[in-house]
Amino acid sequence: MKHVTKLATGATGLGLALFAALPAWAQDAAALQSPAAAAPAATVNKGDTAWMLTSTVLVMMMILPGLALFYGGLTRAKNMLSTMTQIGAAACLAMLIWVMYGYSLAFGPDVSGGASNFISGLGKAFLSGVTPASQAATFTAGVEIPEYVFICFQMTFAAITAALVLGSVVERMKFSAVMAFTAVWLTIVYFPIAHMVWASSGLFFKAGALDFAGGTVVHINAGVSALVAALILGKRMGYPTTPMPPHSLTLTGVGTGLLWVGWFGFNAGSALEANGSAGLAMINTFVATASGGLFWMLAERLAGHKGSALGFCSGIVAGLVAVTPAAGNSGPFGAIVLGAIASVVCFYAVSVLKPKLGYDDALDAFGVHGIGGMIGAIGTAVVYAPSLGGPGAADYAIGPKLLVQLGAVATTIVWATIGTVIAMFVAKALTGLRVSKEVEQEGLDLGEHGERAYN
Repeated sequence: MKHVTKLATGATGLGLALFAALPAWAQDAAALQSPAAAAPAATVNKGDTAWMLTSTVLVMMMILPGLALFYGGLTRAKNMLSTMTQIGAAACLAMLIWVMYGYSLAFGPDVSGGASNFISGLGKAFLSGVTPASQAATFTAGVEIPEYVFICFQMTFAAITAALVLGSVVERMKFSAVMAFTAVWLTIVYFPIAHMVWASSGLFFKAGALDFAGGTVVHINAGVSALVAALILGKRMGYPTTPMPPHSLTLTGVGTGLLWVGWFGFNAGSALEANGSAGLAMINTFVATASGGLFWMLAERLAGHKGSALGFCSGIVAGLVAVTPAAGNSGPFGAIVLGAIASVVCFYAVSVLKPKLGYDDALDAFGVHGIGGMIGAIGTAVVYAPSLGGPGAADYAIGPKLLVQLGAVATTIVWATIGTVIAMFVAKALTGLRVSKEVEQEGLDLGEHGERAYN
């Protein structure tokens, strides 16, 4: 009888155990039928978030004070405050436009039909639906960052790109015209290019274009737009016969240092995670920039000049520009070569091509950012190859990728040219473009803002 009782008790226990296990079996079966349902929810990594917060602030430092001091020091003393104010105000306007509709147009919900290749919709206008809990994807499945952090990071890119354009038109463009131009230019030039290259539904993103941190989106975009704007605006009074040397290479040097430090946020931050890709972008930002600074001075010596502080600063920026699209897409020695080539070519673009063609790109925005960006974007297809130390797959072929890069570069040039023409003529219709001859002669600090940089 005891054995019967034990058997019954054991059977009862086994039955209860089997009954308790049924929900687990049901879940496993459902998971087998629907693998997507079993995938773990994407999580936010605090380390990645902290790095992206830091990177965002570093890019902000590139604008104010970095670019403001770099550009300001290159102008004449009577236009120092005007230059800094234009950069700061344009960046502020870009930030406000970004949260109103720029983020939505660049990275918002797709629109119907083929238009999503070129632009997103207004589904996230005024940051609709964005909360502290909403997340943005990174390049690793299942790893995300807070959407507000991604919005802020990309906002600083829009702001500095708009400010970079102004380097060609300083010392003669109205402040009101700068603001009108910035609003239109961001809307019809920057946001579509950013979408095409960086949004998952964008034309060149889907084609596999390599632009780690903005060779096309930032530098070619800004550089080409700067050239077009300068041509429409016309030359400064007295250019090129009147000497117009930088009034403070000391401030330009300080600005250069701030740009280089901030650029680590620009490049390494574009990994969107604190990982090996960010580390690769960081070392490339060190060595390509060092190469650029030294090779510009070497080019000066070979041209029969002394190696200059201005040349060193210009080479630093040329190296930074060239490595931007290649930051996470090249090995360190490929980055060194890219920085060197870009620096030498940019030197000749500034010292030979510009005087020969006669255009007045006041602070060489096209000569450094436009030319350097093109070299970087096209060269990235080469240095990406694993045979040259790049992170490409073993079967990577340079030729097909080179065609994709050339297509992205050509499209950016055409789009920026047409959009800048439109933006400049809209600004002209609204405010007029140039200050009066009297204001230009006196200086825009007093004429436009009623104050002096120096007493």
